[in-house]
Amino acid sequence: MQGWGRHAPDADYLRRVFDRVERMIEDRWGIPVTIQDVPNPFTGDLDGQKIMVDFDLDIHEALFILIHLFGHTVQWNISEASRELGFARPATWTEDLLQAVTAYEAEACRFSMQLLHEAGFHDLDQWLSDFAACDCAYLMHFYKTGEKRPFREFWKDDAPLQSPLPIPEFSPTRWITRYDGTVI
Repeated sequence: MQGWGRHAPDADYLRRVFDRVERMIEDRWGIPVTIQDVPNPFTGDLDGQKIMVDFDLDIHEALFILIHLFGHTVQWNISEASRELGFARPATWTEDLLQAVTAYEAEACRFSMQLLHEAGFHDLDQWLSDFAACDCAYLMHFYKTGEKRPFREFWKDDAPLQSPLPIPEFSPTRWITRYDGTVI
């Protein structure tokens, strides 16, 4: 598959979105965002207090990782259950755990969408929903099979639209990095 689907915005536009959203995350919530080498297999990382985005990503991936990890940062700081799910490393992923991860990922997407809306971007809803659906399909495949296939193989256009979820007040707190948790 070439590109990021038929709803993929222009790369220059996404760079402007990234810059505005990164500044908003840092200024409003005091969460530093760093562009750095993130150890494989990750493309980004978080610890509850900061967000790291791998320097070797195209802008589509970089923006998705930034806003998606912001969504997980919100979750980790408002819910012990979300933190525990993010840290889980079960030997076998039960159907109940897979359903919980699906809900966890969808909630992170909804916080991500709210972030975009609060930053003034209301035209990326389908792109974000498609990206999040791809991410979830990739994770479900990996958790069920242990096989890491190329992320883009799971891309499908026109995923059901996620709805924004208001971002509650929270105080960023350092927990652990995802590298120590489960999310790939």
